[in-house]
Formats: sequence, C-alpha cells, structure tokens
Amino acid sequence: MDKHDEFESFLKNVDEISGLVKDLNSSDVEIRQKAMEEADCYIAALDKSSRTQVNKTTINIRPPLQPSSSPQSECPASFMKMIENDAEDRRLRRVAKEKKALALKGKGNEAYAQEDYETAVKYYSDGMAELRDMLQLYTNRAQAYIKLGKYKEAIGDCERALKCNERCTKAYLHMGKAHLELREYNESRHCFEKIVEIEPGRETMMKEYLTRVDLEEKRETQEMNAKQEFDKEEGKGTAVPQLLEKLSRPGQIPLFYCGGLQILLETVIDCTGQTLFRLNNGFTIISSNDTVRSCLLQKTKDINSQQLCVSVLKLWRNICHGNGENQKMLLRCPVARQAVVHLVASECLAIESLNVRRLARNLMVCISRPKQREENAAVNILESFAAENKFRLQLRDVLTDSITGPFTSVLRNINKSNHHVLPSLISAIGCLAQDDVIRHKLAHDSSYWETLLFAIRQCSSYESKDILYPMLGLIINLSTVTSPVIQEHAVSLCDCCQGLLRDSDGGVITRATGVLSTVLPQSSEAVQHVIQGGVVRTMCRLLKGPGQTATKYAIKTLTVCTAASHLAREELVKSDKKLSTLSHLLRSSSDELVSGNAALCLAHCLELEGIASRLLNTDIVLLLLRLSAGDATKSAVQKNSAIALGKLCQSEPRHLNKLRELHGFEVLHSCMKLIT
Repeated sequence: MDKHDEFESFLKNVDEISGLVKDLNSSDVEIRQKAMEEADCYIAALDKSSRTQVNKTTINIRPPLQPSSSPQSECPASFMKMIENDAEDRRLRRVAKEKKALALKGKGNEAYAQEDYETAVKYYSDGMAELRDMLQLYTNRAQAYIKLGKYKEAIGDCERALKCNERCTKAYLHMGKAHLELREYNESRHCFEKIVEIEPGRETMMKEYLTRVDLEEKRETQEMNAKQEFDKEEGKGTAVPQLLEKLSRPGQIPLFYCGGLQILLETVIDCTGQTLFRLNNGFTIISSNDTVRSCLLQKTKDINSQQLCVSVLKLWRNICHGNGENQKMLLRCPVARQAVVHLVASECLAIESLNVRRLARNLMVCISRPKQREENAAVNILESFAAENKFRLQLRDVLTDSITGPFTSVLRNINKSNHHVLPSLISAIGCLAQDDVIRHKLAHDSSYWETLLFAIRQCSSYESKDILYPMLGLIINLSTVTSPVIQEHAVSLCDCCQGLLRDSDGGVITRATGVLSTVLPQSSEAVQHVIQGGVVRTMCRLLKGPGQTATKYAIKTLTVCTAASHLAREELVKSDKKLSTLSHLLRSSSDELVSGNAALCLAHCLELEGIASRLLNTDIVLLLLRLSAGDATKSAVQKNSAIALGKLCQSEPRHLNKLRELHGFEVLHSCMKLIT
C-alpha cells in the first residue's frame, strides 16, 4: 500500500505538470502569465527539495556541463510535452488494467452465484493482481471468504477496502458479519453502527443485524451459565436431564407424561433452565415420544390426550418465553412444524397469546438458513399464518423488523440453496400485502424496492422464471398504491419489464405488461422512456393475442402512453392505420376496463390530423354510441366513449351525419354530465 501511495503521488505530480503545460499554451495572456508564475514556484520547490550539501573546500576540477544546443533542450515545452505523453500512456495502461479487472470480477460474480466460492476467490485475487485499488474486488472476495468460513481473511479484505474508501458501507457490513461469526460481538456491533453513521437511511436494516448480535451474545452467555450450573451437579443442573430421561420412556399412559411435564415445567423457570432444556435435546426427546406426538397431531382426542397436549404447549411456552434460540429450535422440531398452525387455530393456543414479532422473525431466520433444512416447513407455516387476518393485524407494527428486513436479505442472496423456497416465500409476502396497511408500508419502503429491482435483474439473467413470475405479481399488487418511492424507481422498473417483454414465456410477458400498466401512471419520465424503447408496437402486438389478462394490461399501458405523448399516438396509428384493433376491442370485449380504455385511447389518437377521416365508412360511430348509451357499471366507459365520439365528430363533420341518422345527439347530451 505504501508503494501504491507513492505511485499515486507521482501521478498527481504528472497531472499538475500537464495542467501547467496546457495553461502555458493558452491563448489567454493572463492564464499564460499565471501559469508561468506557478511553474517558477513549482521548479523552485523541486530545486530546493533536491539540493545537496557539498564540501566547499573541495575544488571541482570538472568543468560545468555546457547546455545542449539541441532544439529539444532549447524548448521547455518539448520536455513538458514528453511528460504529458507519459501521463497519457499511463492512463491508457490503467484503462486496460481496469478492463481486465472488471472482466475477472464478472467471472468471480458468476462463480459466486453458482456457489463455487473457491473459484470466486481465485478470480477476485487475479483481478487484484491487475488493479490493486478496485474496491469491489476486496468486498466481493470478503463475501466469498465468509461463505468459506475464512472470517479473518474476510476482515482483512474489508480493512483494505476501507483504505480505498473509508465510507464503504459494504465493507463494514461484511466485516460485521465476520466478527459476529468469530463471536467478537463488540467489534461486530461497531461495524453495523458505523453503517448507520454513514448512511442514516439504513438504520432499519441495520437494526436487524444489531438485534442478531445481541441475540447471539445472549445465547452464548446463557449456555455458559447453564454449563456452570451443570458442573455444580446440584439443583436444576441435574434435575432437567433426569426428568427428560424419564419422559423419554416409551409406552407410558398419557397421565404419566402429564405428571412429568408438570414437574419439568416447575423446574424450567428461568433462562438457565431454558438453556439446559435445549442443550439436553429436550425438544427432540419430547417430540420423538409416540404418545406425545399422537396427541399433538390430534390423532387421539380423549380427555387425557387433550390434557397432555395442553401440558406440552405450556412447557413450550415457558421454555421459549424471552429465549430466541429456543424459539428457533422449536420451529426446527418436526412435530412442532406440523402441528403449530393447527394448534394456533385451536382452543389450546390463540394468536393473541403469541409473540408475533418473534415468531415471524424466527420463521424468516429458518428460511434464510437453508443448510439447516428447515426452510420448507418454515415457509409453509408463514404462508398459513399470512392467510390469518389476526396475524396480519399484529404484524403491522413490526413488519420491518420481522419480515421486510429478512426478506430483502434473502432476495439479495438468491442461489441454488434457497431457489426452491423463494416462490412460496414471495407468495406469502403477497398474502400479507392483502392487508391495506402492510401494502402501504411496503409500497413506501425504498430499500424494499431497490431489492426487488436487484432480484428481477438477477432472475432475468439466470432465467429463474419460477421466481420471476410471483415477484412480478407482487409488484403489480404493491404498485396499485401511489408512492414517491415507486415514482423514484419507475424508470428502472419499467426498463427491466421492457426487457422481459422479449421473453419466450407468455406468463412472464403478461405480468411484465401488468407492472407497466400500474407503474407508468405514476411517472411521466418512465412513460417517455418506454415509448422511446418501442413499447407501443409491443402492446399493439399483445392486443392481437388471445390472452384476456394480457389484453387488459396492454390496453391500459397504451392508454397511458397515448395520453402523455404525441409520438405514442403516431406509433399506434403507424402500427394500425385504421385503428381496427381498438375497434375490435370496442365491439367484442366484455370487460368494461378494456372497452373503457380502448375508447379513451381512440380519443387520444383522434387528436392526430386525418385520423377521423380514415374511419369514414366504418361502424365506429355506432360502437361508440352503444357504449355511451349503455348501462355499464363503470361510468368511465360511458364517459370515455362520449369523449371519443365528440372528438370524432369535431375532427370530421361527416361523422355528424351518421350520428344524426342514429339519433345520437340526445345520448351525447345525456353524457355531458359525466364529462363535466
């Protein structure tokens, strides 16, 4: 790094000299004069720094070198030109190195996405050999090191990244994770707090990491205290293991287990008892008992079995109260995973008695750690709870901590290990978003939308259509809410969807069109962007297809575009000179949204010169008149049809004759109250 600093200092000097040369050649007299003064100062400084002391008593027998008479030495500008050329050569060499380093970084990213972390490290290291000061190479290699369990190496890379940029939040994030894995809690906490200091807007996201640090530190303390209690060989240190051993005996009647569970319940009354229960495989011992399992799964419904079921639930509540690690263990327990939703819906346990925030967070932890092979059950439980209105109501105030933060973390790290669980997880989030308050919060969460964009691009690159399809559906649902955050990301979001319109999967195309239809009304900038990208021609093509949903989304997108842009109207007319596609929708569509938007889109196009004349000798007047006089449940259908009919007759008076023949003036007059 010292050599790197010296090299950067040299390049800085070269740049200063190049600037002086440029000013010396300026046509402005004042600039040249100022440059000459600065050059004199610069040369004087160099002369002072390079001056050496000599013994004045020594006679110099060598004559002084005579100044060369070559033209190059006579012209200082030639020397400066040489320096300038050298600086340009160095710049070009750096550009070439940057290109190689970027290519290696891309290969490393591909290897990382394939979970080949060793290869990813190699590519990132090769990139560093080309360019030592590329920040992303250090942070990316640190992330790969964490996956390989090489936490100290990851911390080293993060420290190097911070030398390149002391405000690099990504470096602090990876360093915080590495310190946490090494159980260096204070250092980990400092890293996450530093991110909040640099970017206050990420406070909510970092709160999740800080909570995790607190929980891990608390868990370690609990286990140390439990071990000390066990080493004493007295009190609960021996009582808990002995009781669990008795409860593991098979073939006993339910009342035997009820009594044992009651004694255990009185023993496990504090954090130490809870930890001893966990460390002695209490969850496994109880759930593996055939009698207990049968009761929990409601296979036997006699009074004694119901009493045993209640005893188990009371015990679980006691050992999980205030103990996050035990709550996670409970969710890993196969019987608990199968029975928990049914038990919550039963009289034994109600949602009101649960800590919904902790439950949701622990479910998300299980989902985000696929190596523990519990994510399928966890996401199934989350889906079942998400369908419960009481669960959604309690989740409103703790949504960010419990769901949004962990969900965005999962989407940021899509890979083979969690690929299979993501469609169900996205479906569960969509189910939660049926609640108006939750949908509003998600629609206004900037980090959430940034993550969705990142995930769409990643899924598009790897053709993960099974994830992409539900994700687009979720975005359609959320973007029905008007939000400044959606407006901010509208251009990027629509750009992604335009790329998906070229997909071979009709379902993906339909949902990408759906996103355009809901996002474009919120951003005029996005409208202009998609029009330049040729969206009008694509929508015209979709309108000719058989899909009703695609038709609904496409005509709404066209209506938004033609309302905002003269170019969009011209593109539509160019694709369909007589607007026969719009006429077909007016004639045959049973969907009022489709016919209403088709009428409005037609009205926009009639603002172009000569379009109304093209529609002479067609049934367009009759079609619009029927819709204006119809009994549609949506008044917008009548209103839009009347507007189109008025513009048609205004642009081409010969349509008035047809309107008069059909006695349409009264109908048009009655629609005026809707328009006004």
